[in-house]
Amino acid sequence: MSAADRGEREDGRPRRGRVRLPSPRPVLARLLPPGRRRDRVADTVAVLAGAALCVSVATDPAGIVRPYGGASAALLMAPAAALMLRRRLPMTVAWLTAGFAGLVWVVELIAPGALLRVDADHALAPVPWWPPTAPLAAYAVMAFPRDAARPAWLRALPVAAMLVPIVRLQDVLPEASLRSIPAQDTGSVEGIVFRSVAVVVGGALLGLYAAARRRVLQGLTERAERAERERHLLAERARAEERARLAAEMHDVVAHRVTLMVLQAGALRVRARDEPTRAAAEELRGTGCQALEELRDVIGLLRRDPGEAPVPSSAPLPDLSALVADSAAVGVPVELAEHGDPPSASPAVGRTAYRIVQEALTNARKHAPGAAVRVDVRYRTDGVTLTVRNAAPSREPDAELAASGSGTGLAGLRERVELLGGTFAAGPHLGGFRVEASLPAYLPLAGPVP
Repeated sequence: MSAADRGEREDGRPRRGRVRLPSPRPVLARLLPPGRRRDRVADTVAVLAGAALCVSVATDPAGIVRPYGGASAALLMAPAAALMLRRRLPMTVAWLTAGFAGLVWVVELIAPGALLRVDADHALAPVPWWPPTAPLAAYAVMAFPRDAARPAWLRALPVAAMLVPIVRLQDVLPEASLRSIPAQDTGSVEGIVFRSVAVVVGGALLGLYAAARRRVLQGLTERAERAERERHLLAERARAEERARLAAEMHDVVAHRVTLMVLQAGALRVRARDEPTRAAAEELRGTGCQALEELRDVIGLLRRDPGEAPVPSSAPLPDLSALVADSAAVGVPVELAEHGDPPSASPAVGRTAYRIVQEALTNARKHAPGAAVRVDVRYRTDGVTLTVRNAAPSREPDAELAASGSGTGLAGLRERVELLGGTFAAGPHLGGFRVEASLPAYLPLAGPVP
């Protein structure tokens, strides 16, 4: 391996890398995240900066502005205060600043010395630029276009209007009034004009850059959002196609086989000679018919279009008192509390509600022996909310009983509830366990399985 590959110089000493200074943007983003708060802070800083410049120019004893007991400072504060509207009314702010500069220029042409000290008998301090808020207004009118279709040259008109009185400043401010020191070009009228033009044009160009950067970021954001929406639509289409394929497979294979089993059980019930066989065949046929109904619901859910209106297929919600009584009969203290009037609902919703309570009671019996269980059922006009809570177990659960089962009961319930368009939550609660589900009353279903 060569010295260059090892990051060393030819003399064997380690090569020093370039030191990169950290960018202040991450710190600014953490302190002031993008939004209205940052905009308000920026507007406040702009107003304070403009006000500070105006006050310093109007109250300087050696300045070129006549103070008039603070009246000049108050007059100069008008364009500074207008900067608070620089985002909502940038053209108005820019034209106000340009009009103020033009007003001072016209007044001095008509009545020299009315606002500026053109006849001072001592050396005057040169202003940084004139008018003080011109660069801030020029930045605002170019950086915050209210109408995206408005061309840049139209927004540049107030900037050009600001430059007219600046360029013609020597008409109202003679060179002799500054009493400039020889070779100090920054104190001459030409120096003030140059600084003012450079700062105003620089502010306008910086505003153009800010507006262009904002448009680019907005375009990238919209493109990313559009790509995300397209990706979501493609994923939805893929899921819909997979669900349609599964529904077709279940309809063509599983439903056909279960239908044959129901028919064969019915034939066995008719041909059987003894009563126990006929009873078993009838029970098998009833179970098969119930399986066909549930299979129809599942196929309908798989074929459902999310934007489809609900089908008014309804049935009364199942009675949970028998299920609670069965659990109480095996030693599980269960309390059932029902609130409201049970609404009519789709058959799949009723069966899902029954399965949720059944699974929750089974888990409480297996994993929390001796714990009190409370079943809260809140009926709504548009659905039902089920909450099953059990306290902490009073004794250790049976290891063999707790290990029985597939362990996917709650996960299967969650998928089934979400497929119905409801919500499902399960987890520890106050030392025990809680299962809560909210189900809609109706859902769109496909036609019955033939």
